[in-house]
Amino acid sequence: MTEANRLTRRNFMASGASLLAAPAILGAGRAMASTNKLTFVTWGGTYRDSVYEGGIRSFTEKTGIEVTIIDTPDLAKVKAQVMTGNVEWDVFDAPGAMGASGSKEGYWEAFDEGLFDLDDLAIAPTADLAPFYTWAGGIAYDPSKKGEGEYPRNFAEYFDLEKFPGRRTFRDRPSETLEAALLADGVAPADLYPLDVDRAFAALDRIKPSVASWVAATPQTITLLQTGEVDFSYSYSSRVRTTGEAGAGMAFSFDQTLNGLEYLAVVKGAPNRENAMKFVAHMLSPEVQAATMELLANAPVSKGAVPLLSEESRKWLPDMENANNALMNDAWWADNFETVSRRFKEWMLL
Repeated sequence: MTEANRLTRRNFMASGASLLAAPAILGAGRAMASTNKLTFVTWGGTYRDSVYEGGIRSFTEKTGIEVTIIDTPDLAKVKAQVMTGNVEWDVFDAPGAMGASGSKEGYWEAFDEGLFDLDDLAIAPTADLAPFYTWAGGIAYDPSKKGEGEYPRNFAEYFDLEKFPGRRTFRDRPSETLEAALLADGVAPADLYPLDVDRAFAALDRIKPSVASWVAATPQTITLLQTGEVDFSYSYSSRVRTTGEAGAGMAFSFDQTLNGLEYLAVVKGAPNRENAMKFVAHMLSPEVQAATMELLANAPVSKGAVPLLSEESRKWLPDMENANNALMNDAWWADNFETVSRRFKEWMLL
């Protein structure tokens, strides 16, 4: 089996596939006046720099279309723009649940027919969401602090306080955290959804005293390890890889991971709709996917991009044939995030 197939096959088999692999790439879009610009809302810092160097620069060189970059996607602002008809944004960089929620509310344009090379995409676009990449969340640790076998390598071990005593981190949100708790409690990845929320909180009750930090900012999942404030951390393979390249020597277990999607969407009523469609197609092309994911250290959705990655980068791609891995179900979170988040915040204060 090729590296590309090994990376992506379970994306079609996991619990969220009914949303993510929907076959509808609907109807050609309406004609729009030709422009030479578009606005892209994405994440700031090194992420923005990586996306620019990997794909935006070549898009402008190829098409002459100038891309204005705005930091920090905000679904509430999308809602306000769409509802008032005063749409200023064109392309939106959407994390899983945010993208699915926007789709449910009708905030995205349907993609033009024939926009994508569907044979190349390991995860099919829906009518209005184009998967951009897959990230992997799991257990990070500092191998210089303890010997072999003294680190948890899956979620059951992460929750085993007797065998692996020490301080831990988790994110300060229910998504990912509840999935990890259920996997630790013996739920099979294919059976995660709908989440058994009560069972997840019961499992979290057992580990809560050892969670030293409920992390809001992703870099803290690593800096807390570096400073010795925690012994193990829930983090991301991309974050650990980047840290390792800087000589910090963190390690990440691929024995079991949570895998989620980032999407690109075109805002409903986008003023530069035609350019936005071209941009999304460009960002999903194999060469651009390879260049961008080489910098972001995430897994491309383009099959053709995988062999273009460096050998070092391919070492960090999650093995989606691993039956222990789970794919986040964004459709479930789109329906339940607000309610479960309220309960989670209340639980953390107890």
